[in-house]
Amino acid sequence: MNKTPMISIVDDDESVRNAIGNLVRSIGYEPTLFSCAEDFLASAQLDDTCCLITDVHMQGMSGLDLQFELINTGQHMPIIFVTAYPEESIRKRAKAAGATCYLSKPFDGQTMIDCIEEILHSPNGHTCN
Repeated sequence: MNKTPMISIVDDDESVRNAIGNLVRSIGYEPTLFSCAEDFLASAQLDDTCCLITDVHMQGMSGLDLQFELINTGQHMPIIFVTAYPEESIRKRAKAAGATCYLSKPFDGQTMIDCIEEILHSPNGHTCN
């Protein structure tokens, strides 16, 4: 039996977090929402996450810090970064470490959907549990 792919969303802005969650739900996937990276890392959903969408700049651990923590602990999952403060040096670091997409807020919903679909339907993509 196929399980609905779980997409975890980490953003300290509640309205953005909820909007992305609604978008994810509208295309048939299961969103799980976290207000900080630390909560995501401590969650039971960590191992079931097929794709992570995270803000770059957050209180506490940043999105880049989260990416490197996942890599360092052997958690390999596709990551979509979103940011209200696009910086080329940060985009390059995120992409060099394996980020799939790097979107500037406000972003078009279809652009986010395209990133998610690319991740979940790529023949070389992440295998969900």
